[in-house]
Amino acid sequence: MKNKNKPMPGSFDKAKDFKGTMKKLLNYLSPFKIGMILVTIFAVGSSIFSIVGPKILGNATTEIFDGLVGKINGTSEGINFDNIKNILLTLVGLYVLSALFSFFQTFITSDISQRISYNLRKEISQKINKMPLKYFDKNTNGEVLSRITNDVDSISQNLNQILSQVITAGTTLVGVLVMMLSISFTMTIFSLLILPLSGILIGVIVKNSQKYFKSQQQYLGNINGYIEEIYAGHNIVKSFNREEITINEFGKLNDNLYESAWKSQFLSSIMMPLMGFVGNLGYVMVTILGGYLTIKKSIEVGDILSFTQYIRSFNQPIAQTAQIANIMQATAAAAERVFEFLAEEEELEDTKNPINTKDIKGEVSFESVNFGYDEDKTIINDFSINIKPGQKVAIVGPTGAGKTTIVKLLMRFYEINSGKIKIDGHDINDFTRNDLRKMFGMVLQDTWLFSGSLMENIRYGNLDATDEEVIKASKLAHADHFINTLPDGYDMKINEEANNISQGQKQLLTIARAILSNPKMLILDEATSSVDTRTEVLIQKAMENLMKDRTSFIIAHRLSTIKDADIILVMKDGDIVEQGNHETLLKANGFYANLYNSQFEQVEE
Repeated sequence: MKNKNKPMPGSFDKAKDFKGTMKKLLNYLSPFKIGMILVTIFAVGSSIFSIVGPKILGNATTEIFDGLVGKINGTSEGINFDNIKNILLTLVGLYVLSALFSFFQTFITSDISQRISYNLRKEISQKINKMPLKYFDKNTNGEVLSRITNDVDSISQNLNQILSQVITAGTTLVGVLVMMLSISFTMTIFSLLILPLSGILIGVIVKNSQKYFKSQQQYLGNINGYIEEIYAGHNIVKSFNREEITINEFGKLNDNLYESAWKSQFLSSIMMPLMGFVGNLGYVMVTILGGYLTIKKSIEVGDILSFTQYIRSFNQPIAQTAQIANIMQATAAAAERVFEFLAEEEELEDTKNPINTKDIKGEVSFESVNFGYDEDKTIINDFSINIKPGQKVAIVGPTGAGKTTIVKLLMRFYEINSGKIKIDGHDINDFTRNDLRKMFGMVLQDTWLFSGSLMENIRYGNLDATDEEVIKASKLAHADHFINTLPDGYDMKINEEANNISQGQKQLLTIARAILSNPKMLILDEATSSVDTRTEVLIQKAMENLMKDRTSFIIAHRLSTIKDADIILVMKDGDIVEQGNHETLLKANGFYANLYNSQFEQVEE
């Protein structure tokens, strides 16, 4: 099984452009300015209400302490419980307001992050439809899917945390610092001495974790691609007894993901314990200093309680900042992969003034066409042919001769390097891709069916077709008989792999789909390769009716199926080495005759 772009351990560096990536991500936030303003207001309000709490609680403590001391000394009647009640009611009110503001902030940030996720997936979906096929030739399906699922999910989840915590942490840090200064300038300066140590720890952890977050996303995409590939070819794996090899290959990929994932998660998770340790050191030092200042009557007892709570609150946004820095690394790694995909080269833009396809007759001409999947390796060389409307053109030749490539160029799945392809004298670039492909009906060797009923799969050729038209097309394709023998007939559901019907039946369904589309021209790529000889004869008769008065391109390996073609193009190494009808080419006793006779000899044997 293939395993494209499998990375080697240790081959990943940190995000290539952290600042540029985050700047692009911020652009996605610009449509939500009002929401961001509201988030800021609610975050600031929630933080302020929460910050004021310890100061008020300290006042309650001082009130209790002064009441007890006064009672003991005989200078007062004791604790004033009315004052305590008012203070505590005020405190409860502030915390309720803080919780409400926090709720609205979380609601809005969740909505914004999910909308950004929605927009990114929408852009990726639109991008996929604009991508040239050569991109998918070089990248696994799982790698592409990983960007739509894992990377976008990572961005969404991380943005939610970032939006919630950045504003809250900043407001809390400033607010707590102000409250600390209002209690004791000396204790505040003393507590700030721990900041350099915190900064060093944050810097070291962030620097070392960034590359692991990047590699984690890359390896996750690779392992998804491998799983998708192996699952799709599960029968082949079992047929060749490759289970153990497959498990070993998966194990290697899983090991790579494990190595990067545990390192990134470990470095991320030790941030809070380390910051907590540093915070506790500061807490102990401030408590000792606070006791000394209380003895000197510089501050009240309640102020010590308030300040110790503030010092904890002060360390929390610092730890949050460190955590946010880590989250931003993971976000940048995921966003960079998404933006790299969105920045990939697209198909050439469609013409602004397309040719109307209503009166197209079906004359096709190739004029000195050259093409190579790689620019430095040409596989179609100076290809020229003129095909009249309604002609049946067979393209034959050994594997790798360029037969299917000719059709792909005709459909503009790939852009030619030089030359021109024309339909009714119009360059195919003068049609939109949509209009160009609507002119062709295709039946390929690799059948494609989707989850749904047989009726829905056939109707894919013409979404406006009635049930009667679908059944008529099925009869022409000789699919009606076998469909009626199946449970539920046309309403029978097939799964994604369509493994509840045979390969030959799948082919008949795709032929019925092509008949239903009623195209101006046809492309048949080994359309009968997966059916038995008896069914092949029936399909050939149906195809004769379908191809009547339509320009048809037939790619065939079994030369016995194209004897009545108007033109047979014999290809070898990207060149047309012979052309003519069946009888003419046999009499020439050239390359085609050798191919035909070798197949005949194999049948005889």
